[in-house]
Amino acid sequence: MKKILFLQLLLLIALNSLSQEKLFVARKDSTGFDLTIQGASHLASLPLKCIAQEFPNKTNHTSNTDSDHVLLPRQLHPAFYGCFDWHSSVHGHWMLVRLLKLFPAMPEAPAIRAALSRSLTPENIKGELNYFSMPLTSSWERTYGWAWILKLDEELYGWDDPEAKKWLEAMQPLTRKIVELWMKFLPRQTYANRTGVHPNTAFGLVMALDYARKAKQTVFEKAIIESSKKLFAADKAAPVAWEPNGSDFLSPSLEEADLMRRILSPAAFIKWFSEFISVKQLQHLSVLPIVSDRTDLQIVHLDGLCFSRSWCMRGIASSLPRQDPRIKILQRASFNHLQAALPHVVSGSYGGEHWLASFAVYAF
Repeated sequence: MKKILFLQLLLLIALNSLSQEKLFVARKDSTGFDLTIQGASHLASLPLKCIAQEFPNKTNHTSNTDSDHVLLPRQLHPAFYGCFDWHSSVHGHWMLVRLLKLFPAMPEAPAIRAALSRSLTPENIKGELNYFSMPLTSSWERTYGWAWILKLDEELYGWDDPEAKKWLEAMQPLTRKIVELWMKFLPRQTYANRTGVHPNTAFGLVMALDYARKAKQTVFEKAIIESSKKLFAADKAAPVAWEPNGSDFLSPSLEEADLMRRILSPAAFIKWFSEFISVKQLQHLSVLPIVSDRTDLQIVHLDGLCFSRSWCMRGIASSLPRQDPRIKILQRASFNHLQAALPHVVSGSYGGEHWLASFAVYAF
């Protein structure tokens, strides 16, 4: 009996491995994975389901009156009401755009286009814009949700596709509002948020900077660079031993380094990075986080940490001199983190499935 169970377990592992190979193909040099069209279909199915799923829902809404206290998620956020929370819905939309651009002939393409056309309408975006005009909402979703709005806009920007041009045009009032809010906030941000969850300052600034450069928003870009240097340029000896916290999906130290590599010259970044994270600390960050319960909405964040560590490590490695010994450490750890997390994108629990696929696609 034990022998039969053992053989069944081996078969299950083999089938799972075969399935993963079809979805994600490891590169021969072990620097990462490539997404297949089967994998794209697999991942697209998650936001296609959840962006129209209103409940369960965590609105994080601050009520001003009894009339707005009783509004449903769809009434508060006509474009981005699904996927449990607003920011997850936004990056679910980003992910669908990204996959559609990578695999325009994927079987889900018509469904993706239909879903995006339902969400990204002038009327729906006007509703989202109106939310930011309510009392007490100027700091709402700052800066994580803001970052994903700009990432969605960045993905649409310059895409020579008739429908994408309509989606991009519809997005503009909200995008301009987010840039306006960020421009007002940057001079007032005296201290950075060095957390491993949503308010992390460096993560938001990375996405904002990438958007500003893609959209040629030079004034916004300059403001981001100045703020980043003010907040992070003097940092040394990151407290890496404190990572991770129990609900981290971002690494505070790696996110900061991922930002600074974008705004410093190569020589200045190497000097800054060497003083910020030691080789011993890199080895600490290379240890995979333990995800003990994927049905727990906070613990499952650690799967996301695997993805975000992976993309940060790969980016940092690309900014170091070719013979730098830290490159191998970073590339190996990046690969291992991606390999560890990919099988769990679909865990059967909505706590992870409503957002992890977006992190996986971004990590690719």
